[in-house]
Amino acid sequence: MDSVAGRIRALGTAAGRIALTPLLVRSGIFLSSLVGLLLAYPAEVVAGQALGALVLVAALPAVAPRRFWPTFAALVTVGGWLLATDGYGRPIALWRLMAVAVALYLTHTLCALVAVLPYDAVVDPDLVVRWLTRAAGVLLATSVLGVLLLELARAGGDGTGRQAVTIVGLSIALGLTGLLAWLLRRR
Repeated sequence: MDSVAGRIRALGTAAGRIALTPLLVRSGIFLSSLVGLLLAYPAEVVAGQALGALVLVAALPAVAPRRFWPTFAALVTVGGWLLATDGYGRPIALWRLMAVAVALYLTHTLCALVAVLPYDAVVDPDLVVRWLTRAAGVLLATSVLGVLLLELARAGGDGTGRQAVTIVGLSIALGLTGLLAWLLRRR
């Protein structure tokens, strides 16, 4: 019983010492995760009793970014996307797909940032701005590449373009993985 009381006191002390910047980043995690979940799930599910569960799933990565919860929230988001497209027959819209992908990436990158920030850290705002600028660059490049690959798939009107896009996409992913591995070994 003493260990539970000690943990409660430690939690109270930590809540009193939390700084603004880590709190804002955690709020960004919650918002990006919630937006991704709301865009992924069909409106029939969100309007029902599942909204509270989705809010809880979105809050978990913000509370514990170093644990399993960011991955769990991403998997629940992807599950909602599959439920909406396969279970409810919602057509795949490019804007919705890109928005869910952006929300997933922002959740992931903000969790990575807050995982290295102590809750009571005094952080220069330029650090967060640089972090978000890099994330915006990645998102822009990915979005442009995704739209180009989609247009390449549409160029083959008989359905053969999808196979070419899959091969090109996998080649790009393999090339980037190889480049990152080479850069890591160079250190």
